[in-house]
Formats: sequence, C-alpha cells, structure tokens
Amino acid sequence: MLYITGNMHGEMARFEDSRLRKLKKGDTLIVCGDFGFLWDGGPKEEKNLKKLGGKKYRILFVDGTHENFDLLDQYPETDWNGGKVQKINDNVLHLLRGQIYEIEGKKLFVFGGGESAEKQMYVDAGKWWEREMPSLTELREAVNRLREHAFKVDYILTHEPAPGMPAMKVNPKDSTNQLDAFFDELVKRVDYDKWFFGSLHIDRKITAKTYSVFNEVVPL
Repeated sequence: MLYITGNMHGEMARFEDSRLRKLKKGDTLIVCGDFGFLWDGGPKEEKNLKKLGGKKYRILFVDGTHENFDLLDQYPETDWNGGKVQKINDNVLHLLRGQIYEIEGKKLFVFGGGESAEKQMYVDAGKWWEREMPSLTELREAVNRLREHAFKVDYILTHEPAPGMPAMKVNPKDSTNQLDAFFDELVKRVDYDKWFFGSLHIDRKITAKTYSVFNEVVPL
C-alpha cells in the first residue's frame, strides 16, 4: 500500500505516531518535501537514519526547501522503478526531480524543490542552498520524461503547489518564479488523477484532485 504524508523536518517523533505505526511490511511511505533527516551529518542523525533503515516499510522522500543539498549530493544516483533515485540506505530513497516511478501499478511524477519563504533568515544562518530551486536541466528532464509517458501519470508529488491551484489562495505569494511557471504548465498539459504537496503545513483537500498534506498519512 502507498501512503503520502507531509514535511517531517527530521523529527523522529513523527514515526511514533499511530498513523505511521499501522504501516506494515511491504508498504511505502512518501514524504512530500522537507524530509530533514540529512541536515547536519552528525552522529545523532546517522543513528536516526539507521533506525529509519530498519523500518518494516519503505520510506521515499521528495526534496523540499529545507534540505542540506551538500549532504544529498554525496549520494550517487541509481536506477529504481523506472526512474533515478539516490539511495540513502537500503530502506530510504530520495526521489529525484522530474522522474516518473512505477510503484504498485501506479505512475508517480515527482518534482521537489522550491523557494524558501524566509530566504534571508536561512542565508544569515548559513542554512540556505541555491540548489533548493530547480535548474533548467532538471526542468528539461521533467518534460522529456513526461513526453515519454504521453503526459499522463496517476499522481503528481511535489513540495510546492502550482500557482494556479486554489491552494495558493490559502497562502498567496507576492511573486512567481520559474518553478511556479513550470507547475502552472503541468496543470494545463498533464493528465493526472491527484496532486499532493507539503509546503503549506496543513492537511486539507483543496479540490477533488489537489491535496495539501502535513501530519496526516493519506492512503492511495
């Protein structure tokens, strides 16, 4: 069974929640950005990643805006279920931007990243990475992968929502960026059943096809 949840920010307590404790062997949990368990590379973090590696269900994550991209870049890419991933350990995988994966008979298009709402604060703290925003290469790769699948998938999983979605009325932006523009095109061009994202930190069904996830664990 596939399950979707939102930002975790490296909080191990989330995995003690009853909504996650019910997951069983063979299940897959996907985190929609800000996974946060690769942040400082310290002993405690290594211990936590080892614990996650021992979970009976698989853990996949989309990168968000609050990730240590220097740490992520240390992990090599490998092929997995039709797309490219970074294998953090045997049980934890980073789903890469613009890839399409086939899991339990479903096609999932994934595109992480975004723009920090409080960018200057993170810059001042030395915890901001330019790579939080996607490159043109990643955007082109996404289009090529979607074209290979005739612009049809079952689910879209991102950290940020598309600007044209009603979700943006919940947390409107003062301006748009290249990722907003790209997602706006996805809404128009891609045939999909549901779109899940995590950046708003709320659990809400926005429309029949659009879901903001945070603490809830949503079965697909």
